[in-house]
Amino acid sequence: MDCEEGGAGLHTVPSQGGKATVRYGSRGVCLISAVPSRGFRATTSQTSDDTLTVTFTSDDHRSVVTATVDPAASASVRETSF
Repeated sequence: MDCEEGGAGLHTVPSQGGKATVRYGSRGVCLISAVPSRGFRATTSQTSDDTLTVTFTSDDHRSVVTATVDPAASASVRETSF
């Protein structure tokens, strides 16, 4: 995976469940850190080089941070309470 060269660089994405820091490279995205808020736990998944998902989960809330470089470097957050 190539996260060092080119791309948009480091980016921190805040959510209710925690903060995810990723590095956008020219052809991939890499997780730098996932820091959960109090009461949350973090899990990560990456099914391809260009998309990374960090999920912060508590007893009654879930924050899903998705970072991608396809078609351009971007991140989205989905908040769900239950």
